[in-house]
Amino acid sequence: MKKALPSRLTSSTDVEPILVGYVRRAHGINGAVVVRPLTDDPENRWVPGAEFESDATPPRSYTVVEATPYRDDLLVRFGEVGDRNGAEALRGTSFTIDPDDRRDLEDGEFWVEDLVGCAVVDQSGASMGVVDEVVFGAAQDRLAIRTESGRVEIPFVDAIVPHIDLERRTVVVTPPEGLFELPGTGDSPIE
Repeated sequence: MKKALPSRLTSSTDVEPILVGYVRRAHGINGAVVVRPLTDDPENRWVPGAEFESDATPPRSYTVVEATPYRDDLLVRFGEVGDRNGAEALRGTSFTIDPDDRRDLEDGEFWVEDLVGCAVVDQSGASMGVVDEVVFGAAQDRLAIRTESGRVEIPFVDAIVPHIDLERRTVVVTPPEGLFELPGTGDSPIE
C-alpha cells in the first residue's frame, strides 16, 4: 500500500523549512505548551534533545526537554522557556526543521509536496491530469487529480497507482472503468 506523508507544501528540492508543529496554548505555570504536531512520526520527532527553528523574525532555536501525549496534541517543555509568560509568548508559534533532517522514506512512501504537481498519465502515457492535492483518509489516502473537466479523487493504492516517477514528475494510474467519469453524466472528463 502506498502512503503519502504530510509536511509543508514545498518542493523537497527547495530550501524551504518543513513545518512540524505549532503552539496552541500555554499549559500550567512552569513554561509548558500544548503543541499540535504536524508530522507523520511525532513520537520520534518530538523527543528530548530535538531542536526546532521558530517562525519568529529572526528565527530562534528551541530544544525539547520533555514531550508527552496530551489529548490529540503534545505537552512540550522547551529548555528556553521557564515560565507561563514565556509559554504565553509562544502561542501560535510554528516550528520547522530543515528538509535534510526528515527521516528516510520506506518503499511506497512519498512526501505530499513531491506528489502535488505531478502529471498523471495512464499506462500508455496519455495525460489524465495533474495531482492537485493528497486527501488523507482513515482507510486509505486519495489523490485529487485536476482534469480539464473538473476534479477526480482516486484511491492511492498500488492497484490504481502502480508507478510513481518523481524524477520525471509523473504518476501512472490504471483506474477502473468509470473512475474518471463525471458524476451523473457517464462522460469522461478526459477526452
